[in-house]
Amino acid sequence: MLETFEQIGKEALESIQTVKDLVGLEAFRIKYLGKKGLVTGMLSQIGKLPKEEKKQGGQLANKVKGQVSAAYQELKQKLSMTDKKSGPLIDVTLPGEKLVIGKKHVLTQTLEELIEIFGRMGFGVAYGPEVENEWHNFVALNIPAEHPARDPIDNFYIDDNTLLRSQTSTIQIRVMEVTKPPIRVIAPGRVYRPDTVDATHMFMFHQLEALVVDEGITMVDLKTSVNQLIHTFFGPDTKWRFRPSFFPFTEPSCEVDILWTDKNGDQDWMEIGGCGMVDPNVFDAVGIDSEKYTGWAFGFGIERLAMRKYGITDIRLLYENDLRFLDQF
Repeated sequence: MLETFEQIGKEALESIQTVKDLVGLEAFRIKYLGKKGLVTGMLSQIGKLPKEEKKQGGQLANKVKGQVSAAYQELKQKLSMTDKKSGPLIDVTLPGEKLVIGKKHVLTQTLEELIEIFGRMGFGVAYGPEVENEWHNFVALNIPAEHPARDPIDNFYIDDNTLLRSQTSTIQIRVMEVTKPPIRVIAPGRVYRPDTVDATHMFMFHQLEALVVDEGITMVDLKTSVNQLIHTFFGPDTKWRFRPSFFPFTEPSCEVDILWTDKNGDQDWMEIGGCGMVDPNVFDAVGIDSEKYTGWAFGFGIERLAMRKYGITDIRLLYENDLRFLDQF
């Protein structure tokens, strides 16, 4: 059996000389050094040797295994280096490939621009919960129980007194509940209404509310602020107008229209939001003296502003995550 050990070692060392690549080397390892390989198997045969040969057999088996293992490791290192050198070369003088990185969504860009415009006008920013109660969403805004705006068909009610807010005017109420005049704040956020989805409607969209409360505030202050916003956001030549309207929480109330030119050159007035002087009942609901203070408020749809500025014809494009569309902004 000792002669068999020597023969296996000799055969293994001769066989490894014919290995030319890593694939062949792996086959060699399995045949000789694997769990069921010839060299590994020698060690399990030592126990079968006569007692007087066990010591010599063990020494010989370990010697053979050491020689074969050393030859294997040496060739593996040599072939690994050769394989790396034969791979594709990298020209370090070539310019690097530009990494594709993300950027802000067009709605985020629009919101940040609006916040920056109002920041220059001295407005702070306030936020509020998207899940609201009827007091903040309706009652404090002078919307009575019989008003159609409170119909369950037109709102996402969670229970009898809780719903997803349908307007960011709720933030105005929360601000006035805890802040004494003078107040000058904008309130951006998501709102929810069960509208049928089409080119101009979504069941979730974004609004930007503005509120000013102080002594002596008039419609002139409202008109000046709206004029500043439109000419800064859309451009100094943009034509706009007030159009009389009605909202429960403002009196008098107006809708704001801008004169828009489409890609065919046709012009038309397009509504972008509502505004007006804060109704005294709203002040009474939040504990502000309506005899001493007046104020104005408006609410614009952020999607609508973005669509008008960038010529987007379908609101659904803003939510489909199509990079071919989003990369334009």
